[in-house]
Amino acid sequence: MDKIAKDVGDIQSRLLDHRPVINAEIRYFVREFEEKRGYREGRLLDNVNKMVLEAKDQMLPADLDTISQQLSGVLKRLEAANHMAQRVQQRELEAQQSTQVQTNMEQLKEDWAEFLREQQRLKEEVDEEHAKAVGRLSAEYSEKKKDLEKLSSI
Repeated sequence: MDKIAKDVGDIQSRLLDHRPVINAEIRYFVREFEEKRGYREGRLLDNVNKMVLEAKDQMLPADLDTISQQLSGVLKRLEAANHMAQRVQQRELEAQQSTQVQTNMEQLKEDWAEFLREQQRLKEEVDEEHAKAVGRLSAEYSEKKKDLEKLSSI
């Protein structure tokens, strides 16, 4: 029975215990990349990192200058476009106000013409009343003159 338990334990460890296989694979990996290649990948990665840092230090200020120049050009164009839009808006407002002023002027002309017609009508009424009053007064003075002549002839 001890032999069977030992055989079952050996079979179980071979089938289910993967630690020895994994340990062997890890040793092979470490030996392949560290011992045989002599840390070549690490040095390559360090070199690439150094190149990236140098490129960042050298190219970043130049790129920033280029970007700032381009952005200043874009800003100038945007300001010019904004100025043109404001001028168009101002002209539109002036045209609208001009139309409104023209409409108001026409209304004032019509009101003035109506005022002149009313004044003419009132003038005619006053002239007519004046003429009637002159006629009445002339008739009255004519009568008084006749009465005066009658009294002076007596």
